[in-house]
Amino acid sequence: MRREPTLRERALRLLARREHSRSELARKLQAHDPPPEDELEALLDDLSKRKQLSDERYAESRAHVLSRKFGAARIAQELRAKGVEKGLAEGAAAAARSTEVERARAVWTKKFGVAAATREERAKQMRFLQSRGFSFDAIRAVIRGAGED
Repeated sequence: MRREPTLRERALRLLARREHSRSELARKLQAHDPPPEDELEALLDDLSKRKQLSDERYAESRAHVLSRKFGAARIAQELRAKGVEKGLAEGAAAAARSTEVERARAVWTKKFGVAAATREERAKQMRFLQSRGFSFDAIRAVIRGAGED
């Protein structure tokens, strides 16, 4: 007969797979079998104190993964959606700003590869990059550079 895993065991199992933000882990732990709120908070505090749960570490690792496809604005928005505080999300996204033009060019090349022939195509390419969270300056640099290739 199998016993039900404890709240701590479920939390550690989730954290062993990948980093989680505090609010994301709390949401996942509540979804299965909602524990008492004070028990959950005590567990999250203990995991944070033991450095097993860290919003800073989560923001850094998630920003690194997201930076392959998205701009700094989208990275910050995604982190805030996962419960990371605004300042921490902005800080993690700031590291991506230094390489934004190169990353935008890589995303553009993968999706389109050729410069827009018409104004409508150019607008479509710009909207695509904007939806990925790239800054207007990065988008402009990529689209202008595409015409020079």
